[in-house]
Amino acid sequence: MLRWVALILLALLVGLQFKLWTGSGGMREVDALRAAVKKQSDENDRLRQRNQALAADVEDLKHGEQAVEARARSELGLIKPGETFYQVVERPAAAASAPPPADGGH
Repeated sequence: MLRWVALILLALLVGLQFKLWTGSGGMREVDALRAAVKKQSDENDRLRQRNQALAADVEDLKHGEQAVEARARSELGLIKPGETFYQVVERPAAAASAPPPADGGH
């Protein structure tokens, strides 16, 4: 009799462990949810930093003439009256690293 009770309790324990590890709401699902929460938290932190930088830009543009001037210069290429504009054009990386062509017949 005691042997049957022990076998039934052991079978019940194995069944509950199986459900804990593989069933709905089990350990596998909990681990997946933890990973999803971590990923979303990292994304939220990244977006929060981006929003803070954008808010600082907006504040500068609202209250600072220098920020407006810097943006006009960099994005629109504007210059002040009396200034001279110089544009430096760099060679492409492939052309800059290749040796100059030999002037064989010219």
